[in-house]
Amino acid sequence: MIHQYVSNGYNIVLDVNSGCVHVVDEITYRVIPFVEKALAQKAEGIESVMAHVAAGLADNGEEPVEETALREVIEEILELKEAGMLYTGDVYEQYIGEFRNRETVVKALCLHIAHDCNLACRYCFAEEGEYHGRKALMSFEVGKKALDFLVAASGSRINLEVDFFGGEPLLNWQVVKDLVAYGRSLEEPHHKKFRFTLTTNGVLLNDEILDFVNREMANIVLSIDGRKEIHDLMRPHRGGQGSYDEVVPEYKKVAESRKQMNYYVRGTFTRHNLDFAEDVMHLADEGFEQISVEPVVAADTEEYALREEDVPTILAEYDKLAREYIRRKKEGKGFNFFHFMIDLEGGPCVAKRLSGCGSGTEYLAVTPWGDFYPCHQFVGQEEFLMGNVEEGIVRTDIRDTFKACNVYAREKCKDCFAKFYCSGGCAANAYNFSGSINGAYDLGCELQRKRVECAIMIKAALADEEKEKVL
Repeated sequence: MIHQYVSNGYNIVLDVNSGCVHVVDEITYRVIPFVEKALAQKAEGIESVMAHVAAGLADNGEEPVEETALREVIEEILELKEAGMLYTGDVYEQYIGEFRNRETVVKALCLHIAHDCNLACRYCFAEEGEYHGRKALMSFEVGKKALDFLVAASGSRINLEVDFFGGEPLLNWQVVKDLVAYGRSLEEPHHKKFRFTLTTNGVLLNDEILDFVNREMANIVLSIDGRKEIHDLMRPHRGGQGSYDEVVPEYKKVAESRKQMNYYVRGTFTRHNLDFAEDVMHLADEGFEQISVEPVVAADTEEYALREEDVPTILAEYDKLAREYIRRKKEGKGFNFFHFMIDLEGGPCVAKRLSGCGSGTEYLAVTPWGDFYPCHQFVGQEEFLMGNVEEGIVRTDIRDTFKACNVYAREKCKDCFAKFYCSGGCAANAYNFSGSINGAYDLGCELQRKRVECAIMIKAALADEEKEKVL
């Protein structure tokens, strides 16, 4: 299975199953699909393949390729095939049985430390932090039991992850600090290491909190939507006043104090800012080097929701952002954009390629009162209530359903070139838009495919730059 596309002047061929990426000339780009058809028709030997390709080009109404050039190109293509770098078979499906039967080990918790918020973000899936339920703050005792569960359910795994989430977790800051201290007390006796993360809207950030975060938190996610007018429109206080001017100075302190590493400014773009590349550039111009701006996920009844007719505009905006991203990297003013970060050499392990985030199995969300859900986006949907910190996982059937959720269980993933990069996408989005965690969020899939194409093209462009420097 191959995927071909042209981006920013590069002719790119992705061999999906091997992950090999080829940047080729125009003739090779034209010939590659016809060689694949020839081989599928059992053509043997260079002469036979050449005849099939020449006929295919003619039948398709394309310009013929001079015989010597055609021979040379086909020989190179066949060499790549023999080397396992082109037209490769599926190398992952054989692992599905083993994957489904693997031991279930929990390695990460999303602690909903506060089901309350001091902002009224217009697109908030958590309903101002309440998650279809009531306001509540997690007690130390509930959090303590959640960490005990994680240690017990993690098997022999050493590295464990805990994200303090909300609502706004800084509304329950003392409990956050107490749970970090408790987690640290568990590390040596249980041979574990906790990696704590905080996700915050920044309104309550101050120097004391930042000092603690820099000592104890491996990562911090800072919510901001970009330009002041966009941020204040979508992330206001409950009284309607904006929050941009409050948070930006504190965020700059975070970025500088952490030496531009181990943090993200994380935004959401909506129908109000389809020119979201401007928001990414604004954040970069403000001095942030770790940036994520992601598409809103919302029912099309919401006025800010993305619609199918917006897709061409959004795809063009990703192209624009990718070109600017390359330009800035080359000028020494680069930054990281989360959706353009891709590993073409190693990448995730087989399990991650097949199952993605591990929601409902390796990763769970915990409510303030101690209920377990597959992830933060399922919280409040009672059909996905899996258990609690007192009894553990009671609904093992839900866990097993998520355990069987992978790119081969999703019909729309089977022929998608991006499946081993997105691992099937978000189960919650699939469920909310298709009624099944094995379904698909079609608009999200279109955008994900574009981001993968841009990320690969960026790698090609930057590799080209390095090659020119050597020469």
